[in-house]
Amino acid sequence: MNRARQEAATFPTAQSFAGGDPATVAREAWLLMSDLVLDNGRRREVSEALGMSFGRTRAIRCLARGAMSMRELADTLGIDPPNATMLVDDLESQGFVRRRPHPTDRRVKVVEVTRKGSDAARRAEAIVATPPPTFGALDPDELETLTRILTTLRPRR
Repeated sequence: MNRARQEAATFPTAQSFAGGDPATVAREAWLLMSDLVLDNGRRREVSEALGMSFGRTRAIRCLARGAMSMRELADTLGIDPPNATMLVDDLESQGFVRRRPHPTDRRVKVVEVTRKGSDAARRAEAIVATPPPTFGALDPDELETLTRILTTLRPRR
């Protein structure tokens, strides 16, 4: 059992937090969201469908949104630059990405997806974008409210 699930199991139900301490309610909400997102099986589905780790598919999905420098990719993925180099080496050898010189700084390499990488990103996005069946229990107004709240919480980039 993962740590979030263990901690959530020790908490009372979300209903018992109504009117409670805001920090405690926020923590409970965060644990519930983490459990939903991290444990819904999408990562495994993506990995199995594409035959690679979820981390590699995440890199391809990021690059499919737009080319970036090796440093930008490392920062986006939250990994060290040497790890980004190994990741790109692997993805490049499989034909998912390619490096090209930066247009204005010859010291920098830009990484972009290939057609094969773009196809893989689309397949991964289709799987990731499929909501879990439990979302069917929400009515349209609840889904709209949830979307509004999550949009508000989303970090600005």
